[in-house]
Amino acid sequence: SLASTAITCFTRGLDLRKGTEDVLCPANCPLWQFYVFGDGVYASLSSVCGAAIHSGVITNTGGAVRVQTLPGQENYPAVNANGIQSQVLSRWASSFSVTAGPKNTALEAVGRSVSTARPSTGKRPKKTLDKKAGNKDCKADIAFLIDGSYNIGQRRFNLQKNFVGKVAVMLGIGTEGPHVGVVQASEHPKIEFYLKNFTATKEVLFAIKELGFRGGNSNTGKALKYTAQKFFSLENGARKGIPKIIVVFLDGWPSDDLEEAGIVAREFGVNVFIVSVAKPTTEELGMVQDIGFVDKAVCRSNGFFSYQMPTWFGTTKYVKPLVQKLCSHEQMLCSKTCYNSVNIGFLIDGSSSIGESNFRLVLEFVSNVAKAFEISDIGSKVAAVQFTYDQRTEFSFTDYVTKDKVLSAIRNIQYMSGGTATGDAISFTTRNVFGPVKDGPNKNFLVVLTDGQSYDDVRGPAAAAQKAGITVFSVGVAWAPLDDLKDMASEPRESHTFFTREFTGLEQMVPDIIRGICKDFLDSKQ
Repeated sequence: SLASTAITCFTRGLDLRKGTEDVLCPANCPLWQFYVFGDGVYASLSSVCGAAIHSGVITNTGGAVRVQTLPGQENYPAVNANGIQSQVLSRWASSFSVTAGPKNTALEAVGRSVSTARPSTGKRPKKTLDKKAGNKDCKADIAFLIDGSYNIGQRRFNLQKNFVGKVAVMLGIGTEGPHVGVVQASEHPKIEFYLKNFTATKEVLFAIKELGFRGGNSNTGKALKYTAQKFFSLENGARKGIPKIIVVFLDGWPSDDLEEAGIVAREFGVNVFIVSVAKPTTEELGMVQDIGFVDKAVCRSNGFFSYQMPTWFGTTKYVKPLVQKLCSHEQMLCSKTCYNSVNIGFLIDGSSSIGESNFRLVLEFVSNVAKAFEISDIGSKVAAVQFTYDQRTEFSFTDYVTKDKVLSAIRNIQYMSGGTATGDAISFTTRNVFGPVKDGPNKNFLVVLTDGQSYDDVRGPAAAAQKAGITVFSVGVAWAPLDDLKDMASEPRESHTFFTREFTGLEQMVPDIIRGICKDFLDSKQ
């Protein structure tokens, strides 16, 4: 028989590798700490043992469970059952179901302690975790923003250091695991060490131990903004495609405003968690600038990014649930920004009224918009189509995955010269350029550039593009009729329609188009 694998209270469906797996749940998991999404069929983000108790397969005394992987689905419902309240999730990529596991393997496993398949020598067998590599399943670049203000004081500052040390140990820091750094917030922020300084837990612990208490006001907002802007550069050790996280520790409340810092962090693609200790009492609330400071600063105010501890004493039990959160990289909703998660298609008018030199100005405009985005195989993508009566795909979303290659491809576009059939061109682009990426993770945008009246209907094709999930910006030059431009643009039409008399006026529109794309991206994520 298959031996069962012992798992922890926090093992999630997506942590299991096989299609069907027999596992053993431990006893006495704290029910309130379970994350469970759905009922009967659970999103793979859910705790396996939590789902098993929720569905009645086991009780809190633990036991054998068989886990079956299932495809993802829409709308996992929230149901209260067996002491666990499951949560709603609108969509997830994979699911699982749970049934009672084979009885004998449970006894067999309990009888001979899970980890030893070979005869016991009294010593515990070594875990094959490669110490240097660290925990490869935890993908995160983390800044611990610690409180160094007079609010916390020297004694609690030391308890805070101990807690951060415990979190660092449990994360499994290593060359291929999580990397961490520390910033101290007080009157002025100070970066104590960067992500690149240490890749071994021992070194990190030593560095944390050496931290000196600074004192001063708790200008957490100032420190958060500074950390979001300065800490995660590539030269300071941030890694491409790895979620950026700031864990803000706050004793009491901040002396300054966190709202602007929260906005800056989200713009920079940083996921902010707040660990608040000793929340302000009712009497103290009058001294707090903004009672909703936690919700304004965190990545999303859905409860996942805020964490509370009553005091700095006896915090050991809070370490693991926090680490669990920091390692759920698919929950890091703020890693996706408009700069790294969009597909932008440019539909470029090549009609004869434009002329070669103005056509170069159009290409320059396209380059300058594209330049603002983080183009890569895991990031944003750019495509271009030129049209007259015919259409020509200059390059598709998958042709070039670096910014340099995209920019050089834009420079090399040859002017076609001919008539103007904008409607046909929109239909062509929707089908051939956006069709292959329509189920991808990125949000889709089409920027249409034209200098004149179209010979065909633009309204129908533009409506079909929008129905296919593409946001359309129309940019008109010279003789482009305003009615056509408005008919093509997405709602609200005013903010998606642009016009300039001269081709030289395109340059000024670049920041507005970039801002428009980012605004739409953020609105779609709310």
